[in-house]
Amino acid sequence: MSTQLKNLSDFSETDVPQAAPYHFGIVVAEWNRVITQALYEGAYETLVDHGVLLQNIYTYSVPGSFELTSGADILLKNRKLDAVICLGCVIQGETRHFEFICNAVANGISNVALKYSKPVIFGVLTTDNQQQADDRAGGKHGNKGVEAAVTAIKMAYLAETLNS
Repeated sequence: MSTQLKNLSDFSETDVPQAAPYHFGIVVAEWNRVITQALYEGAYETLVDHGVLLQNIYTYSVPGSFELTSGADILLKNRKLDAVICLGCVIQGETRHFEFICNAVANGISNVALKYSKPVIFGVLTTDNQQQADDRAGGKHGNKGVEAAVTAIKMAYLAETLNS
């Protein structure tokens, strides 16, 4: 089915484990705040809906998406967490800046995950325009923050299962 017709955040046919025993970090970019706040609300509510205790969710803001990598690294260095969710939004402009930021953030998040052997989730919208961002931050295509939280829960569960 084409993305045009699909809510990408529908997990009705997916088993999501109870997340009560886990600790999560959320790092949110301040740039494109309306979008990133919607992503954050989706992620936070999803964690709570799946049993995460409020005191086990650590939220920190960073200036922009480029700083998500540093934020996740600092968080994992200073807190005992099962996963970190990185939320941001980069919208294509007229220059190649978009490409550099998107590549750096994707690679940086992967590197932090490997460095700590912890799930670090890429909840960053990389869209061509504002409408695409709106559609993926609670609009017709769902909320990428919800998807990122479900991914974090599933990865924390996988790590616990394989480490026990």
